[in-house]
Amino acid sequence: MDREALNTSYRLWAEKATADPDLVRELQSIEGDDEAILDRFYRELEFGTAGLRGVIGAGPNRMNYYTVRKATQGLADYIKEQSRNPSAAIAYDSRIKSDYFSETAAEVLAGNGIKVYMYKELMPTPMLSFAVRYLKCDAGINVTASHNPAKFNGYKAYGSDGCQIGSEVADAVLEKCRAFDIFTDIKSLDFKQALEQGLISYIDDEVAERYYDEVKKQAIHPESSREAGLKVVFTPLNGAGNKPVRRILSDIGITDVTVVPEQEHPDGNFPTCLYPNPEFKEALELGLELCKKVKPDLLLATDPDCDRVGIAVPCGDSDDYALFSGNEVGVMLLEYIARERIATGTMPAYPVSIKSVVSTTLTDEICREYGVELFDVLTGFKNIGEQMRKLEEKGELGRFIFAYEESYGYLAGTEVRDKDAVVASMLICEMTAFYRSKGISLIEARADMYEKYGVFRNSVDNFAFEGASGMEKMSKIMQGLRDNYPREIAGIKVTAFSDFGASEKLDLTSNEKTEITMPKTNMVFLDLEGGASVIVRPSGTEPKIKVYYTTVGKTLKDAEAIQQKLAAEIVGIFN
Repeated sequence: MDREALNTSYRLWAEKATADPDLVRELQSIEGDDEAILDRFYRELEFGTAGLRGVIGAGPNRMNYYTVRKATQGLADYIKEQSRNPSAAIAYDSRIKSDYFSETAAEVLAGNGIKVYMYKELMPTPMLSFAVRYLKCDAGINVTASHNPAKFNGYKAYGSDGCQIGSEVADAVLEKCRAFDIFTDIKSLDFKQALEQGLISYIDDEVAERYYDEVKKQAIHPESSREAGLKVVFTPLNGAGNKPVRRILSDIGITDVTVVPEQEHPDGNFPTCLYPNPEFKEALELGLELCKKVKPDLLLATDPDCDRVGIAVPCGDSDDYALFSGNEVGVMLLEYIARERIATGTMPAYPVSIKSVVSTTLTDEICREYGVELFDVLTGFKNIGEQMRKLEEKGELGRFIFAYEESYGYLAGTEVRDKDAVVASMLICEMTAFYRSKGISLIEARADMYEKYGVFRNSVDNFAFEGASGMEKMSKIMQGLRDNYPREIAGIKVTAFSDFGASEKLDLTSNEKTEITMPKTNMVFLDLEGGASVIVRPSGTEPKIKVYYTTVGKTLKDAEAIQQKLAAEIVGIFN
């Protein structure tokens, strides 16, 4: 877009974007600031498989009243084509303007004659997925930007199966959005008026109660949680997990729960950490400090929309706490569930587990050990949900026992089709309590697992690329890897190169090409000798490239040394 077109778009917004006083002030403040105008107006936020996500502010490249309305109009038109009496459920988290954007979306749906069910207060993502299924809605919206910094917001869009929409639906919605004028073509009904007419109603408390019932059905050894006397420090990171996680822990008999006071109450500014993400140690610093005083058996941390959970556990008799990775928690939960369901006679015939392709290959070893069929899917829990739907269509959903992805998302049970930090928190506590009853700490249980299967070291590096130039640089880096992929990294031979965009894997030893049967995506995968691998892909929700490393060694020190060598060389690609 040239400078004249940018300024024309800016002037149009300055004239017409008057519904939100914050937008009026922002547009006035950037008048004449070419760089600020470029960043807000050089493109439109596009509706995709992650729904809608961006920085809060004025302009088509921002999350605001108008971009939410436009995206929701596209979704509404799509829903109406699929159902004679369409309905949708809406939830929101603690982020800035999440409640406002949820009401904005509800007004558009109601204006299009779509019945809307809304939670009365902020709720976790899994409770939105559950409500869509329980209320038999045609769609769902959760207003959240998950674990992004405070300046972001967005919403996740769901289909009637309670799973985030796939690319086919997202493309159809996007095509409809492109036909709208953002100021004149949106149908809407005042929120209060829609409530009075019954087009919008609040979700009954019974729905949440049924959700908690389903969560508790996933317990394998409920007596362990009641009898262990487990002590927990919990932080919801100023998000939606505070009440639901504390409720479920209380229900299963874990009552000694201390909440990090600075991070207890909803606050979209996330004043204690830049990234409210349990993947990052910085987000857990206050919780770790509190652990030194409380000395709990476990630290739990959920992200703002409570679909991810991270943990830390005490290191023996010292005051130190070890953070477990998402891969480690995932494989430990999988082994616990598989082994104990076999022991209790509750394992289904031909059990199934699902993981993302970037998650640890240790999963494969555990599935082989316990006779579990493993499905690998592309990154994004919607792909896990799609596999669950396929099982359901074949009448085989009862085979499903557990799913996870390395980015701290886990799911047990079939009534939710997204990652669920509430059920994961319950199972993590139960697993900890069960091992304690056997005289084993989680640290020791992890060591036993590595002794049995080998030490798998998995880590992720993130490389950020902000603004218009950042997107272009990301594209050049990915194309450069395709055109000139390395034959060795840090002295370790690359044995195969997989281009998921071209659906092709090249064996560099035999020079044989094979087809990748997963859907096409912008990701490359390098297999290395010794069981190591490097995966490179742009994030689907943030302006960054993620690099995933897997290394295998006899000891953790060996595996870490290999990973560090790989990472040191990979960094050069991004400079």
